Amino acid sequence: MKIPKTKEKRKSPRNLEACRLYGILDTACLAGRDPARVAIWMMEGGVDILQIRAKHSSPSEIRTMAEAVLIVTRPAGIPLIVNDFPDVAAEVDADGVHIGQDDGSVVEARKIVGPHKWIGKSTHSMEQALTAENEKADYIGVGPVFATPTKPDYPPVGLDLVQRVSRKLKIPFFCIGGIKIENAPEVLASGARRLVVVSGILQASDITDYCRNLKMMLKDSMAGQAGLQIKPPSMPRRMDGKPFALTIS
Repeated sequence: MKIPKTKEKRKSPRNLEACRLYGILDTACLAGRDPARVAIWMMEGGVDILQIRAKHSSPSEIRTMAEAVLIVTRPAGIPLIVNDFPDVAAEVDADGVHIGQDDGSVVEARKIVGPHKWIGKSTHSMEQALTAENEKADYIGVGPVFATPTKPDYPPVGLDLVQRVSRKLKIPFFCIGGIKIENAPEVLASGARRLVVVSGILQASDITDYCRNLKMMLKDSMAGQAGLQIKPPSMPRRMDGKPFALTIS
């Protein structure tokens, strides 16, 4: 995929309900690579949403990064979400913002980004999930499902919460936290329909292939939930038949 020019016509972002695979451009895992280039690899693999997460960067640095990534996501119709900073999301005209439990309410974020942008919220319990839904979040993140260095201050919520949220919540939810190809089948078997994968994607030896196989697992899981006669999600292999090899930075 060539990097499109900014003058190319903007495509409408895809429907949130139809989004299944959520990728995060986490600067802690980029290992110095160009975020826009990594975004292209992820989009080629079928990622439906991208988020910029830069916990140790200034708002100005995040703004610059978002502007560069929007050059490649916008023509492709892939929504770009800014983590933590509603004001930055509004300034660069990103497709939404994602906030945590300590980042204020959905109502406050909505005043900044406007009524037509997506707002996601991280949740770590059933109570928080229901509260975010009542606040009119467009989607929530549920996790961390497993232990993960990206969320060291939160204990794993486990698959039980995934099951309970899948039965009660009406808005889309994405499971996040320690999810990789190896354990994604059990998360999907617990009722998840949408996944956020961070280090698994960014540390893969072939990011596009890794995303493509995750997307395949999600499609197989959805078909199974619809009652089609297919095998349950299983450990995929690379498109060339070789097992996945991870490079840890």
